Amino acid sequence: MIMHFQLKPLFENKNIPGWNFSFYYKKERYTGIYHQTGKIEWTTNTPEQEEIEFLTSQIHELMLYHVYE
Repeated sequence: MIMHFQLKPLFENKNIPGWNFSFYYKKERYTGIYHQTGKIEWTTNTPEQEEIEFLTSQIHELMLYHVYE
């Protein structure tokens, strides 16, 4: 389960899409950039390959809730 999900705009002009995000998963902190296209660019601690699909799905859902609501 993703915990302590945080989100910040990537640009000062908040009308330009792009967000920095961070969260904890299995006691490890992950950060990345969520691009307008939905592409996720991991900036620290890239998750294990078998976890990426699950985490990507969870992040997309959180983004829909927090940004596109």
